[in-house]
Amino acid sequence: MASRTLFRGVRLVDPRSGHDGPTNVLVEDESIEGVGPDVSGAAGTRVIDGDGLVMAPGLVDLHAHLREPGFEHKETVETGSRAAAVGGYTAICAMPNTDPVTDNAAVVMEVRNLAEKAGLCDVFPAGAITKGLAGESLTDIGEMADVGVRLLTDDHNCVQSSRVMRLALEYAKSFDVVIAQHAQDAALTEGWQMHEGHYSALLGLTGAPSEAESVVVARDVELARLTGGRLHVTHVSAAPSVDLLASARERGVRVSADVTPHHLTLLDEDLVTYDTYLKVNPPLRTGEDRQALRRAVHDAVIDAVATDHAPHAAEDKEQEFDQAPPGTIGLETALAVILTELVEPGDLSLSAAVERMSSTPASILRLDEHGGPIAPGRPANLVVFDPAAEWTVGERPFASMARNSAFTDRKVRGRVVHTLLRGTFTVQDGEATR
Repeated sequence: MASRTLFRGVRLVDPRSGHDGPTNVLVEDESIEGVGPDVSGAAGTRVIDGDGLVMAPGLVDLHAHLREPGFEHKETVETGSRAAAVGGYTAICAMPNTDPVTDNAAVVMEVRNLAEKAGLCDVFPAGAITKGLAGESLTDIGEMADVGVRLLTDDHNCVQSSRVMRLALEYAKSFDVVIAQHAQDAALTEGWQMHEGHYSALLGLTGAPSEAESVVVARDVELARLTGGRLHVTHVSAAPSVDLLASARERGVRVSADVTPHHLTLLDEDLVTYDTYLKVNPPLRTGEDRQALRRAVHDAVIDAVATDHAPHAAEDKEQEFDQAPPGTIGLETALAVILTELVEPGDLSLSAAVERMSSTPASILRLDEHGGPIAPGRPANLVVFDPAAEWTVGERPFASMARNSAFTDRKVRGRVVHTLLRGTFTVQDGEATR
């Protein structure tokens, strides 16, 4: 017997179809059966009152750390997938800094199989650009592309060699794979603890200047122009990088970029308490940088919002500031933070927010089943959220194994009520179903 659910009177926000308004949506088994004000269900259809709720394509994250294999004391594919579902995500790209490194097809398949077993979220493992993330020898890009890898990155290890980066862009072009770079010049950031500026001097912490990011962005943009390869700059943090990306777009360079909710919200001055939960990589920067990032998201110079979900064990973060590893969890808070900090003040429309968090990242990864449109015959990968629901981060247990949220104790608006992965509720009434 078919499983049917009718969402009645929900506000459907679907950038790909251009729909933003109240309607009914009928889900049958794994697919969308009908969309429209007159759509109704047959006998036995479950009806969910959508009054006050927003339905959108399931969110897609370009940058998340699931830690497995190798660091299961921090996170596993299952717990990370559960956190993703609770946050409204139906697809995430898992970073390759695992142990062993995801630099070959065997590890890619291991991560994918773990995700399929969990059944909570589609996980697309990113492959490493270089073997062992060492920045020297390229991985077998073709082998990983053959098993479905859509994005290659050395994650927190910026590829320092211009020659290696050029070769990576050239080889990846043959397989239409994206090369994603964590732009950070190692020579300018040795021993860094935070952004270099007034507050690093005040706090006595070694700083990393914005230029450590922008000089790498400038180089990689030119290499992308030279090779015709697809470049993606991940977690952009600095105003000069935004200017370089805008210029590259005008020249027709194949470049895209993402930014995190924490870089769109928090500042280097917030570190005056030496809170290790606010130590992230790249570091939080100035108000000028934050404004440039927000403007870039509005103007689509930065294409996507990505979480850089980076779980750590409690004992890792409960150290002296200079000993604690950088990173914050983000899958469960990203939507609420963007709604609170950008949409509610009017800096970004709700439709644009959904586009940056779902449709565009799905396009970057070439995920046909995600990101909408929400139309008959399409897979029912959906998120339903209450944009008015107020809550405090950390007031209830995280689905993630980790607790290191940069937004702990922050009041936000917007809570996920339901998440559906191919028609199956992975989150129902705000709670994970498994």
